[in-house]
Amino acid sequence: MSILDKMVEEGEKRFWGFLGCRYIKGDEKEVQIGLTAGEHHTNSMGIIHGGVLTSLMDQAMGMVATAAMAVDSCVTTNLNVHFLAPMKQGELMVTSTVLHQAGRSVTAQSEVRDATGTLGCMATATFRIAGVKKQTTESKG
Repeated sequence: MSILDKMVEEGEKRFWGFLGCRYIKGDEKEVQIGLTAGEHHTNSMGIIHGGVLTSLMDQAMGMVATAAMAVDSCVTTNLNVHFLAPMKQGELMVTSTVLHQAGRSVTAQSEVRDATGTLGCMATATFRIAGVKKQTTESKG
């Protein structure tokens, strides 16, 4: 099972599942997720809440960062969001890619588009490995 498949499976009981995310495809360079945005994703103006859009981008960028570093998890250390156009109920597509990788950190970018291709928002974020897996070595005496 790939790192991304494991994240999706475990996420069904967590925020991923609560939000209603769908995994579309991904690898260590790009991840795509989707959401069928409903009324419960909207704010008082009837557009998709900025927190929903931000969460989608953070999730997709975290997934591509985790895959790029080939680790079990990472944490967001910085997140910058730009809201460009209101998103309405319906299908949303999130695409995230790696911009830079160095040591224990990855910088990624993400965008959310609706079914017509309208760019609703974009973000960049930096992620850091949450914990390093310990490697065991046996000494021969």
